[in-house]
Amino acid sequence: MTIQKRTVQKIESRLSLTSTPFMQEQRKKRVAAYARVSTDQDEQLSSYEAQVDFYTRYINNNPEWEFVAVYTDEGISGTNTKKRDGFNRMVADALSGKIDLILTKSISRFARNTVDTLTTIRQLKTKGIEVYFEKENIYTLDAKGEVMITIMSSLAQEESRSISENVSWGKRRSMEEGKISMPYKSFLGYEKGNDGLPKIVEEEAAIVREIYHLFLGGKTVREIAEHLTGRGIPTPKGKTNWSVSTIMSILQNEKYKGDALLQKTYTADFLTKTIRKNKGELPQYYIENSHPAIIDPETFALVQKEIERRRPKRRQLHKSSPFNSKVICGDCGGYYGRKVWHSGSKYEKSIWRCNRKYDGECCCTTPNLDECELENAFVTAFNQFHKEKEKHMALMEKLLSRLSDTSALEKQLDATKAKHARLIEGLRSYMVENTRRIQDQGEYNRRFAEMDASCQKAEEQVNSLQKQLLEQHVHREQISRSLNILKQCEDRLEKFSPDIWNAIADTVTVSPDKTLIFRFHDSMDISVLLPYGNSGK
Repeated sequence: MTIQKRTVQKIESRLSLTSTPFMQEQRKKRVAAYARVSTDQDEQLSSYEAQVDFYTRYINNNPEWEFVAVYTDEGISGTNTKKRDGFNRMVADALSGKIDLILTKSISRFARNTVDTLTTIRQLKTKGIEVYFEKENIYTLDAKGEVMITIMSSLAQEESRSISENVSWGKRRSMEEGKISMPYKSFLGYEKGNDGLPKIVEEEAAIVREIYHLFLGGKTVREIAEHLTGRGIPTPKGKTNWSVSTIMSILQNEKYKGDALLQKTYTADFLTKTIRKNKGELPQYYIENSHPAIIDPETFALVQKEIERRRPKRRQLHKSSPFNSKVICGDCGGYYGRKVWHSGSKYEKSIWRCNRKYDGECCCTTPNLDECELENAFVTAFNQFHKEKEKHMALMEKLLSRLSDTSALEKQLDATKAKHARLIEGLRSYMVENTRRIQDQGEYNRRFAEMDASCQKAEEQVNSLQKQLLEQHVHREQISRSLNILKQCEDRLEKFSPDIWNAIADTVTVSPDKTLIFRFHDSMDISVLLPYGNSGK
């Protein structure tokens, strides 16, 4: 057999056969630049303006380049590209064929996130678009470009991590020292004072006090939001429409009583800037009397209690009626709720009925009630209460004096907090010791479980004492308000008053025989028997 000689034939690529320069018109390279600063400080803004001016002149002065634009982002972090409008617009323009070359100061100006940097560069590279990093002297279409970019981006990302950790460390040190800060531009009632501490803005503080007053007066959070919107009062962020969440935030923020809870949230990921609620992952710091209060502590405590009272069904916070979460079924102990009968017809009416009436196998036997029946019954009960006004006022004065003395509870709370702190420190030391010397892990786990259980028990005792203290403050404030109402009421009530109802009545329990038992804040009960009428059972 004859062995054929192996031959190799090169097949030329048509794409490699380009026209000679004199056969085509040379097109100028379309060049853009990207500039960014990450803060809004004056010196940074000067740098930002200088970058824009430099790149505009630099590109226009090159006869082989055609100026496209200088894309910019101002006051935005480089750790993630999602919120950088200028950057994203530039990439979109480049991919649509409007840009051939992008100039930028450095990789860290482009992005501090390695993944974002490489993803963007490779995306541009597929379209033949080059990026030049001036500081590092890297062209991305160069053979060594991607290796260098990977290394430099990783360094930039680590720099960002280091900065984030340093900032977090600095904030925590400030917290430990009791220093507080507020987002003053979106925080109603305060501005930064000359001493660096929050200073009350009286015009805004009046709105905060009104919100608390309206809520304690029986208004729902939705009604308060609509009221403020209707008056044209701007929200803390300067918007025209108040939301339920904004009202709730103001009602529950401890800063309005002059205290501050620090580190409510934390940054979970320095790259994505993900903010999470602190549920025990990091220590928190509670500072009492950290700044001037807009709301006195007693009123604040009363509002928190009222929020909890209305919360059994969350919508009760938003429904409009002074009877919400105050009318109790004598059969099952559940709350009455307002129901609409014959909705949309001429027979439409609102009645109050036990919310659990038809939940179980046996129906509650308590009757349905018209709202006017509840109102008239309260007028009757209050007038009976008012007949012995002087007696009730004397009892309230004594009760108020007793409730004002919280020294025993506070002493017990301080001792329990100190005990809890010692137990936590002991547990922490035991954990550290386990990392330093070899010991029986079975015994370690047993002892750890015992110590941890002791810590949890002490924490529960602290929470229980704090709850008792809060309830005593709330009860004292309720009695104080009831006393003030009685002092102002010289005559019998002629018609239902929501303000008097909210200030003096705790609950009303409905019995199956249509007896309504009104419980007043001084623990006095007055029964009113209603005649059976329109509402029925």
